[in-house]
Amino acid sequence: MLHLLAIGTLVGLGLLTLAVLHRALAVDSAPLLVLPHASGRVPQQHALSRYHPRWYAASVVFLAFDVEMLFMYPWAVVVEDLGPGAVIEMFGFLAVLLAAVAWARREGAFRWA
Repeated sequence: MLHLLAIGTLVGLGLLTLAVLHRALAVDSAPLLVLPHASGRVPQQHALSRYHPRWYAASVVFLAFDVEMLFMYPWAVVVEDLGPGAVIEMFGFLAVLLAAVAWARREGAFRWA
């Protein structure tokens, strides 16, 4: 009997917590707070609406090339000190990246429509 009372109390507290959070985090639909302030354009959709899935692939490709640049800038500063081995390693890195781009192209990741 004591277990049922404890479970009932926990369920009640959980529901109370959800109700309080719902009230605190609910989007207010008051027109004066929802209308645009400085831009003057009424939004066509909600600000948190999802993007089309093709843009996720585009952003991943952008991040791959962006991370490549993060590796290449410090490498370019010290390449003269490291010698020809560093150049060979960078070409190996670029070959792996090019193989990944070729695979993504073959899989159709660059077809935007």
